[in-house]
Formats: sequence, C-alpha cells, structure tokens
Amino acid sequence: MSFFKKFFTADKKEDLDKGLQKTKEGFFNKLGRAVAGKDRVDEEVLDELENVLIASDVGLDTTIKIIERIEARVAQDRYLNTSELNHILRDEIVNLLAEQNNEDFDDYVLPTTERPAIILVVGVNGVGKTTTIGKLAHQFQQRGHKVVLGAADTFRAAAVDQLGIWAQRVGCEFYSKGMNTDPAAVAFETVQYAKKNDCSVAIIDTAGRLHTKFNLMKELSKIKRSVTKAMPGAPHQVLLVLDATTGQNAIEQAKAFTEATEVNSLALTKLDGTAKGGVAIGITDQFQVPIRYIGVGEGIEHLQVFNKRAFVDSLFGDTF
Repeated sequence: MSFFKKFFTADKKEDLDKGLQKTKEGFFNKLGRAVAGKDRVDEEVLDELENVLIASDVGLDTTIKIIERIEARVAQDRYLNTSELNHILRDEIVNLLAEQNNEDFDDYVLPTTERPAIILVVGVNGVGKTTTIGKLAHQFQQRGHKVVLGAADTFRAAAVDQLGIWAQRVGCEFYSKGMNTDPAAVAFETVQYAKKNDCSVAIIDTAGRLHTKFNLMKELSKIKRSVTKAMPGAPHQVLLVLDATTGQNAIEQAKAFTEATEVNSLALTKLDGTAKGGVAIGITDQFQVPIRYIGVGEGIEHLQVFNKRAFVDSLFGDTF
C-alpha cells in the first residue's frame, strides 16, 4: 500500500490528482520531449530538465539544487538511463520537501495544545484568504472544535461581511467591530472573546492590500503584538495564504510577509487552476517554511492538509 493510500481516502486522492492534473501534464509533456531519443542522462538532458523545472515555477535556486543532486547521482552511478530519471527526480523532490516539512499531516490538527489556539492569517487580496479561512473553520468544526472568526481586515470593502457569511455558513462564532475600526484592537478582542467563550481556536483575518506597502507590513506587525499581549505565546500559527497561479509573484509575496510577521506555515490555493504547481516545491525550499494546506478545488472540502509524499505521489502518478 502506498503512503498516499494509507493516509488519504479515495475521494481525497481523486481531488488531489485532479488538482495537480494541469501541472502534471505540462511537466511530463515537457520532460518527455527533453529525453526523446536519449538513452542516458547527459549534460544536454540535465539542461533541458532545468528548463522544465523553471518553466513549472520551481524557481531558479531550488532548480539548481535539484539538478546538482541529480548530477551527483549521475556521477556516482556513472551511467544513468533516462528511464530512471523520473524515479530519481521524484526521490530528490521528496527529499527536498522533507528538509523543510518536518512532519507529515494527515488531518487538521491545531498548532498547539493550548486553548484557545490562535491562528493569524495573512496574504494579499485576491489569493483566496477569506475562502481559506472559511474552509479551515469548517474542517475544525467538523472535528468538534469550537471556532471563532475574527474580522481584522477592516479596511477592504465587504471584507467583514464576507467573513461573516462564512461564519454563518460554517456555523461558527464571529467577532467583528465593523468596518474602518482598528485591526489590532479587533485581533486583541477576538482572542479575549475566544478565551471567555471557551473556543478551541480563533482564526483572525487581516488586511491584504499590496504587499509592497510598508504601512501594511507595519500594521501586520502591530496586530501580531496585540495578539501576543492578549495571550502570551500567541499567535500559535501565522498562516500565509498564497495563490499558486501567480507563480514567482507568490515567492515575492512570501519574502515580504515572512519579514513582517514571522510566518511559520503556508497555505497554497488554486493549485487546480495552474500548470505551474512546482511553485509549491520552490516556496517551501526557499523560505524553509512548511506548507500546511493546499487548495485543489472550489468546494468547501477541497482545502487539503499538505503531505509531501502524497503531493509527489500524485504529481508523478503512474509516470514511474
């Protein structure tokens, strides 16, 4: 039984396979052309593989790291058949992800044993941040946790209302002070509300305007300090939501947010809408921050816990 089948139900496997289909087809079509007519892995094949990885948005630095590892394998074995390339590439990607993802998750587990667990969610507008919060709240509710959503994105039109609609849909608690109020105060009071009402987890939304603006980064730092003041040791998780379809721009966003808010986990959305899902490999490698969740469809059940082996298994499928 494969690792994937051991920890994932058939419907989750199917969702992940479908979500990565565009990436898989694009990647292996290009890889097939790169090795066509070749019987061994040589410098030309490796050059083509490098181009394929970069085109899949793995990123230059991570691509070079993968190529160097495969070169070492070629040097060690002296003769490497092109038919073995998929096996080796798969192994090296798993190893690379393993270096940054210290554990594999097969279910929605809160980031701490403390209660309430405080999750601060950050990311630019349009990446699916509010939707991810709603889906995550649903999963926690399904597992018996009492959830409160805190509406600290108080400047974007309809942001508070959108989060409130998700709270109603999921059936969880909701804390808001309305539009144009102090986001740090909302975050502080959300934590207090969670403590007073015996909530298992508080998920706090934050503003997501242009990540290049210094004032936004400063505001996020202020929110984090406010949460810590309300509960020492919190937030227990700072979850950065990134849109996989934006490719290298997602990496630029990750740079800005990790500097401002001490991000310790990632959620990668819209993997089903891109042929460049390799960005998942590059982001976690470059920032040494584990991917915790991935979005593989629009349904409320399509936010999955990220598991590196399951991800690679689904990406490579029957190609090896």
